[in-house]
Amino acid sequence: MQKKNLKKTYKFAIKTSLYVTLFVTLLVSVFLYYNNALNWEIIFFPLICFSLSFVIIQFRVERFIYKRVKKIYDDLTLLESVDLRQQPITTDMGTLTKEIDKYAKDKKIEIETLKVREEYRKEFIGNVSHELKTPLFTVQGYIDTLLDGGIDDEKIRKKYLNRASKGVERLTYIIKDLDMITKLEVGDLSLDKEHFDIVKLVQNVFELFEMKAAKKSITLTFDIDYTEPVMVYADVERIQQVLTNLVVNSIKYGRKKGTTEVSIENLIKNKVIVRVTDNGEGIKEENLPRLFERFYRVDKSGSRKEGGSGLGLSIVKHIIEAHEEKMYVESEIGVGSEFSFTLEKAK
Repeated sequence: MQKKNLKKTYKFAIKTSLYVTLFVTLLVSVFLYYNNALNWEIIFFPLICFSLSFVIIQFRVERFIYKRVKKIYDDLTLLESVDLRQQPITTDMGTLTKEIDKYAKDKKIEIETLKVREEYRKEFIGNVSHELKTPLFTVQGYIDTLLDGGIDDEKIRKKYLNRASKGVERLTYIIKDLDMITKLEVGDLSLDKEHFDIVKLVQNVFELFEMKAAKKSITLTFDIDYTEPVMVYADVERIQQVLTNLVVNSIKYGRKKGTTEVSIENLIKNKVIVRVTDNGEGIKEENLPRLFERFYRVDKSGSRKEGGSGLGLSIVKHIIEAHEEKMYVESEIGVGSEFSFTLEKAK
């Protein structure tokens, strides 16, 4: 164990020596006065008394306090308090009390943070288990049916193999999304930035999902006619993934005969903000802070019917943060939601 330096303090010894000197001097003076032995030499007595008292008190108290304080520091060191390990041991009770209070507060915050993380970990593992279990058991059920004799019936064979294939696709989709998030979090996914027209990219996404939107009579539109290109500097493939997730979500949770509107506005000199707004069902305020967590679903039943890995918004947030940009969300129940993110303008 690393040997600690002793940080000496003299306040206690000085004050105590002063009190002892005053008290003893007063007693001796009174005694000498009543015995008619009081003379000018008494002035040396306080100096001698103070010096002796200070040395004795400082030496004895220092040893006494040091032994006990060192034990406290050693006990805290076992709990790996870096701050306390690096500081010298102080024999001043006031300083020690402050250090212990600060240590206790820091540990309390650390414990509360660990509890929150532990709850998040448990919930995350439960969600991963559920998301993987559903398609896995589905695939297993279809395969078991085929093995039990269904394979001899051509119609059943084709039908169940197609369904099993969809289950495997869903499993692959979830695993790929998890892998992407992990790479984004550790900074292992490099961005291939280039200059491109964000207006054209939005149009491409609209074209990809116009059939999906048409099934719910949802209109995909810009807020205005963009006659000029809006050039930005980013990874075009990743930003398309962001727009895809946001547009698909707006269709998923949008109302029939509703609208998904995209606007591109100048934010500051070198930034634009892209907004994806719908007039769908909206999101409750208490759900907004957790909206970008992995597998977090606002509507536990409805969202599962719609499919998806439950990782879309988490991926969106990580992609935007990988670009060192900001992601925003505003929503009101019964009115709709707006997801927006910033991008760097092309120079």
